[in-house]
Amino acid sequence: MNSPSSTRPVTVPDGAGAPPWTSETWPVAAAMLPFPPSQDAAAGTWQDQLAEVTYEGFTEVDLTDSWVRVGDLVPERLTELTEALRRTGLHARAVSAIRRSVIDPESGAENLAYSHRTIDAAADLGCSVVSVGLHRPLTPAQREVLWFWTVDGPQDDDSAETWDLAVRRLRELGEHAAGVGIELSLEMYEDTLLGSAEQAVRLVRDIDHPAVGLNPDLGNLFRLHREVEPFQAAVEACLPVSNYWHVKSYYRDDDPATGSVTALPAPMASGSVNYREAVRTAARLGFTGPFCVEHYGGDGLTVMAQNHRYLRRLLAVATGEVARAVRGDR
Repeated sequence: MNSPSSTRPVTVPDGAGAPPWTSETWPVAAAMLPFPPSQDAAAGTWQDQLAEVTYEGFTEVDLTDSWVRVGDLVPERLTELTEALRRTGLHARAVSAIRRSVIDPESGAENLAYSHRTIDAAADLGCSVVSVGLHRPLTPAQREVLWFWTVDGPQDDDSAETWDLAVRRLRELGEHAAGVGIELSLEMYEDTLLGSAEQAVRLVRDIDHPAVGLNPDLGNLFRLHREVEPFQAAVEACLPVSNYWHVKSYYRDDDPATGSVTALPAPMASGSVNYREAVRTAARLGFTGPFCVEHYGGDGLTVMAQNHRYLRRLLAVATGEVARAVRGDR
């Protein structure tokens, strides 16, 4: 990962080591989730869409493959995307490959090949990380409801054979990523082998490759209409092995009298997750990976822009910049 031109190093509270970022230069990417599928769109359309991201104050972008599958672009189209990024002043920090599980019983081998192509394309685009997960395509029932997480989707087989397959295939992707100078990050998601803090950390450790880390997208779990593990405890467990972080929030209400749970997308500053505490924990544990802000529903890009500004304020506090400014430290 290349260090930005920063004049003021960050101090991590308990000596975990200073990351190469300040609160203002820390990479915070915008997900392309709010934009429609644009695989076959003209290069000018890509540029117009990316320009909206730039206008909202972002300099980094996650090329979420629900927008464009970079691994399926022919070289000429990949060049067009590179030029669109250049013209809009955006750095492609990451690619997130969504719902392409390498252990899918029906399409695991195909998804593995797709993930390899995505890693190569990400390297060509100058990314530093590719995020993959073990979640599968939405079911018809999930597509029929307003919020897909309110309906249970496919569940991974937790047999030893499936676990070993995941370890082998994800380690293979990690080897490939390392060979082209990027990292692989594993996105947490319910009912997969990355469906809890304990499972996710164990999987990363079993893969045991320096280029493979965790994407602790705990919002994917927090929004479930069922009992979930405490958010801050999961942050404490996951961040030591994490190298990228999708962040988003939800309004969550649990009614113990009826057992009903409601979760709706929310801006990070006003949602039910205390991200101030979570980011402070991340800094204390030495997390130095990029962030990616996400949001579902409504004007997702505007909410992501708000989340971007909010996150930078939290980073200024968590890394000690605010305290140093108050003390007058240089």
